[in-house]
Amino acid sequence: MRHSMTVCIGAALACAAAAAQIPNSLKPFVKVDAPAVVMDHVRVIDGTGAPARDDQTIVIENGKIDYAGPQTSDQPIPAGARVLDMTGRTVYPGLVMMHEHLFYPLPDRGPGLLPLYGEMADSAPRLYLAAGVTAARTAGSVEPYTDISVKQLIDAGKIPGPKLFLTSPYLEGSPSIGPQLHTLTGPADATRLVNYWAAEGMTSFKAYMHITPQELKAAIDAAHAHGLKITGHLCAVGFREAASLGIDNLEHGLVVDTEFTPGKQEGVCPGQRQGEEALAKLDVEGPRIQGTIHDLIAHHVAITSTLAIFESFAPNLPPMSEEMRVRPSLLPDAWGSFMTTRAMIAERAAQGPQPALGARMLRMEMQFERDFAKQGGLLMAGCDPTGYGGVLAGFGDQRELELLVQAGFTPEQAIHVATENGATWLGETDRFGTIAAGKDADLVVVTGNPAKNIADVEKVDAVFKDGVGYDPEKLIASVRGRMGLR
Repeated sequence: MRHSMTVCIGAALACAAAAAQIPNSLKPFVKVDAPAVVMDHVRVIDGTGAPARDDQTIVIENGKIDYAGPQTSDQPIPAGARVLDMTGRTVYPGLVMMHEHLFYPLPDRGPGLLPLYGEMADSAPRLYLAAGVTAARTAGSVEPYTDISVKQLIDAGKIPGPKLFLTSPYLEGSPSIGPQLHTLTGPADATRLVNYWAAEGMTSFKAYMHITPQELKAAIDAAHAHGLKITGHLCAVGFREAASLGIDNLEHGLVVDTEFTPGKQEGVCPGQRQGEEALAKLDVEGPRIQGTIHDLIAHHVAITSTLAIFESFAPNLPPMSEEMRVRPSLLPDAWGSFMTTRAMIAERAAQGPQPALGARMLRMEMQFERDFAKQGGLLMAGCDPTGYGGVLAGFGDQRELELLVQAGFTPEQAIHVATENGATWLGETDRFGTIAAGKDADLVVVTGNPAKNIADVEKVDAVFKDGVGYDPEKLIASVRGRMGLR
């Protein structure tokens, strides 16, 4: 008869052997280490978008999911397994987040000072994993060799963190948006950079705001020649033009699409503010925006939702209860810098209608993403932990799920966007993205029921990556006060 209790079954030596397989550098962060784990009486959201299923069993062995299905009395228990009674808990796939970074805006930005970003090589990977992110695409790099080193250390089991899929340094035109970015000199330079970073091990590329159509086309062709994909946060090039050039993915969605700006010149970025003001006069359900949706889907262009970063530019959002969650992780100077900017946004909003543009853009973006997905577009998710510092690695990814539900997706659909859809774009659905036998045991365990209350994704009890259960509280505590520093 099955015994559903939190206990290590079998000889103590079996458990000791399992622990010995975990590198010493990871042991302080591990919560569950056994050769096999059985989760009994667990609610499962499998990542496909299907409704949650109650009273399920998941069996993990050798880092893989061996069984996932209904609770049965005759389900064999692997030798040395740890059987966990998961009553009251929910499991969903490890998040596959597609617009992440290992850097963060440095504090003390002010008049005359350059906008600089620091590499958070210690804090970012741990905060991602603690929040349930087990796979992440770094959608643009400012310290590419640090990114490569961090990935190698994670893969070798020397530091904790998600499976990283590295994106090249930004392919940025002129003028470069910041001093840490290279400025392209033309199509040949774009080709050169793609070839170089492909050889260095980058698996995707990121075109940026001032890239010209000619440079973008050269980068797309070079990336595809390597069998790799390219995404873009664009401004000088509109979405439909980028789709016609062959781009694979577009970041952020409607809010950054400048093709609707009156008088826009070919290959020239009219400015984000001008683009937003033009968009604000349009109806998402109208023919112009719907035409863009149809064109993107026809060209198989994916969209990455980054609602958390857009929310931060609306006055008094997110609620301070959300911001207080991230405060302990921030360097005090970073917290002060962030709060000053947040207050300035709210103050400007109180002075007139124009600053309310941020809230209008957030609502339009939500509607755009809902329509795009409903019509068959591949919508993915990320948090883009940049802006002025209000969005943090991991915390922002959880908030992204909550905002997708605010946008009109069911909780199961939101988790599908943030799991299977990302794995689909990466070409990794045979390894992760859904809960099914044979896949990597990348799982998030939360207390509560996100299918009824999506905010329960914040109540992470354990994060399994390749069958090892990590303790989110220990991961977060290990970098307390360091985001903004290292």
